[in-house]
Amino acid sequence: MTDPEDVLDRSVDKLSTVISRDGELEVPSSRRAFLRRASALSLAIPGLGAALTSCKPEQEAQRGATTGADTTGPGARRRTAHNPDSKLDTALHRPGEHPTTTTAGVAGTAASAVYQRFDPTLPPLSDERTLRLHWHSQETPVRISASTVVAGWTFEGNIPGPIVHCRVGDTVEFTLTNDVDIPHSMDFHAAQIDPKVAFRSVPKGQSISYTFKPRYAGAFLYHCGTAPVLMHIGSGMFGAIVVSPRIPLPRAKEFVLVQSEFYLGDEKDGMQPFDYHKMLEAEPDFVAFNGRPDQYGREPIHVKVGDRVRFWVVCAGPTLSSAFHIVGEQFEKVYLGAPPGNSIEGVQTFSVPAGGGMCFELVCDIPGEFPFVNHAFGHGQKGAIGYLVVEP
Repeated sequence: MTDPEDVLDRSVDKLSTVISRDGELEVPSSRRAFLRRASALSLAIPGLGAALTSCKPEQEAQRGATTGADTTGPGARRRTAHNPDSKLDTALHRPGEHPTTTTAGVAGTAASAVYQRFDPTLPPLSDERTLRLHWHSQETPVRISASTVVAGWTFEGNIPGPIVHCRVGDTVEFTLTNDVDIPHSMDFHAAQIDPKVAFRSVPKGQSISYTFKPRYAGAFLYHCGTAPVLMHIGSGMFGAIVVSPRIPLPRAKEFVLVQSEFYLGDEKDGMQPFDYHKMLEAEPDFVAFNGRPDQYGREPIHVKVGDRVRFWVVCAGPTLSSAFHIVGEQFEKVYLGAPPGNSIEGVQTFSVPAGGGMCFELVCDIPGEFPFVNHAFGHGQKGAIGYLVVEP
């Protein structure tokens, strides 16, 4: 008796190309197309029909189970989440039902959201060596352009959250109070601390407090660490903490840029929710520095000839990196680790990974308008671009 698997193997060789109506060799576009055409030719190849019938249902079911894809209809091309609770993202919180968009609990209307340029200036250091922060997690509309309002999950009502500035060895006393129905948490990348204790999720109306002392200088991300982490960072719960070294760096004009992606759903009542399924596909509608696409193109950053300029660049992601570059300039130094060590010189472009932060430094010795961009231009064209204007 002929083995159906042997028949199928021989048939694959014969059908690797199929004669089209025009007499040209046509390569099947997919395995499903191959099976469909092979089925039509099953009468011409003895035993092929039985072999296909025996193997196709099991293999198709296995493929659907592996990928999480909906294979039940022609319109079901969107990939579904095989890990909808993002259990692999974190071991700190295992949610039950979790929304995949952000409109449900947002307090306020689109009309109430006023556009404001996010000030990129690094705040000055405090004379105090203890920094006390008490923040609230809030769901609120945020206007990211004249025509776009998003239903944000936020720290302190803005995307990104506040810029934090401290020194190596300072004490940061942090409290997070959750004002909304969905649990939230806070993960500071500048902290060395037990995450199971400090970064745990808190329910509505409750607070969590912890203390840490930054050990290394640099630009660090903070973000909500509640599962699914992709959803919480992608919906606006992130920001930057800049830790200055114990010995000050040379005097400079210092700015903070936090790159992030926006994955938006359909507008409702003038507001667009963040869309978890689009986050999984990693094809953003916008990419922005400090939460507003192209804001520093419309309202540039201004410095003077002779100024030393220092950019603390943090990439919040949640998925894409930032190939940071200034058109018409080079970086005198890029600090790969904690400043003032670990620097490289004469750099044109350097990539900041999602979840990372770096320090870029240059001396502005000629006047002009210098675009700063994510040089991965598919992302730069979506809003990760601005101007550094050097005035005489």
